[in-house]
Amino acid sequence: MDGFEAIAATAVPLTGGYGGETYAVSAGGEDAVLRLYVRDPGRAAVDVSLMQLVRGLLPVPRVLDAMPDPMDDGAPPYVLTERLPGMNLQTYLETAGEKERGKVGEQLGELLVRLSGMPFLRFGGFTGRDLAIESFGAGGLTTWLDDHVEGMGFSRGQVDSLYGVLDRAEDLADSGVERFCLVHSDFNPKNLLVDPKTAELTGLIDWEFAHSGSPYADLGNLLRFCTDPALGEAVLRVVRETGPDLGDQLQERARGADLWALIDLAARPGQNPVTTAAHALMTRIADTGTLSGGRTDFDVVH
Repeated sequence: MDGFEAIAATAVPLTGGYGGETYAVSAGGEDAVLRLYVRDPGRAAVDVSLMQLVRGLLPVPRVLDAMPDPMDDGAPPYVLTERLPGMNLQTYLETAGEKERGKVGEQLGELLVRLSGMPFLRFGGFTGRDLAIESFGAGGLTTWLDDHVEGMGFSRGQVDSLYGVLDRAEDLADSGVERFCLVHSDFNPKNLLVDPKTAELTGLIDWEFAHSGSPYADLGNLLRFCTDPALGEAVLRVVRETGPDLGDQLQERARGADLWALIDLAARPGQNPVTTAAHALMTRIADTGTLSGGRTDFDVVH
């Protein structure tokens, strides 16, 4: 590579995410993806190390080129990776048949098992090229809600109901698995790729929120808005039958672990379709006083 300017000259913005920092490029005759790190420059080094760490274990792209530190001319850090084959899973699922959706669900379960089997000693975010873990700070879900509830615009009664839900969620967490693992933290169809001809998953992308955390977190993220029994039941079956023992009430534990992300999203309604959907879901959770908030229960042992 001749440097950032040579790469960026052919950059075309990619849709799908909401950060506006990812571009399709052509590098050396190979299709590639350029990610700029404007909002969080320190994350570039983390992402490079993560993709090198898990490559061969998870379907992540090769790193073709990287400048993980800001340049002298003020240009942001960047990472250039190969562009993996396949189409966006979210789009694929809109027309896929039941058999294909079940096959995808099984593969998603397998990816979750691999993630939950990559242990770390501490809970927190990654920093630097050596993936040192930095604590997210003290405070539980109740404190987290206190910091975000104003943005939700809920009534006093709804807030009181949420505190009860959070208490039950933390009780589930306290009785769960006492270890940490690699968490992608944005594990959902918009960040997965699939071969539409074979229904084989080809990529897990966008690792900007990955951290060391709960083995239930990615499962909760995946099933947050899922309404498809063919996919949801397949995911849970594979995780339960082939993964490490994560205890009973698997879906409820996953929903509890997902509350951290759900609260953060729901406090920003209207920013994008995901934050709007999260706010609607948190409203249902508050109104019903349940973790499910009326969502489909896939956690059925057949």
